[in-house]
Amino acid sequence: TNFTISSPANAVIGRYNLFLYVTSENKTFSRYLGQFVLLFNPWCPADAVFIANENERQEYVLNENGIIFVGNAKYIEARGWYYGQFQDHLLNICLTMLDLSLYYRQDAASDVSRRGDPKYVGRVISSMINGNDNDNGVLLGKWQGSFHSHENPSRWDGSVVILQKWRQDNYKPVQYGQCWVFAGVMCTVLRCLGIPTRLVSNFNSAHDVDRNLSIDKYYDSSGKSLNIGKDSTWDYHVWNESWFVRPDLGPSYNGWQVLDATPQEQSR
Repeated sequence: TNFTISSPANAVIGRYNLFLYVTSENKTFSRYLGQFVLLFNPWCPADAVFIANENERQEYVLNENGIIFVGNAKYIEARGWYYGQFQDHLLNICLTMLDLSLYYRQDAASDVSRRGDPKYVGRVISSMINGNDNDNGVLLGKWQGSFHSHENPSRWDGSVVILQKWRQDNYKPVQYGQCWVFAGVMCTVLRCLGIPTRLVSNFNSAHDVDRNLSIDKYYDSSGKSLNIGKDSTWDYHVWNESWFVRPDLGPSYNGWQVLDATPQEQSR
């Protein structure tokens, strides 16, 4: 006898145990058939991450290599990056990442029940890529001072060694990352889980802390700069976009969604 099993398109992703139960003459026999992993499916039209164009699925889900643009507006540099989302042990590392999050530790049942929602999974992963919340995050950020005792962020050229080191060090944050490293690793994890993801680089970039939509700088009466503003500016910044629908906001918001794993200020 052949059986076909199909899961709902909004099913929770993760590891499943598969059992066969046979009832005969009021007796039930069970047999463990094995384990399988369920992921988001960008090829399934009913899935929230469905992306209709096959070329885009090849690029944003299956491509293990990419280019990250860094530098400044007058000198843009293209760096190669190896995502490696299909390498050995990467899927286990990505699924373990979900179970290490503060969301899971605070309420495991609620967390797991929401893992069929790509926007929820994206938020959990974006918080887990950095180690700033004392949540066993993957990377510790550092932007100034000496890097001599650990890896200089500019030396990384792919996600696999970072994620493997994170696992080997018993999920202690790897030192160090900066924006393009956070974005590269997050792209690996989300593609591994089946969510179409890409990187975005922005030049002459700024971070507005007080939400007044301006970058504020303060000077004294003699023109000397006062170091009291918390807004910041950079030559460039890199973040991610993931493709999924937004039933919470309405169809006009379906498509590319911004996710930023670089720790700048505490989110919820």
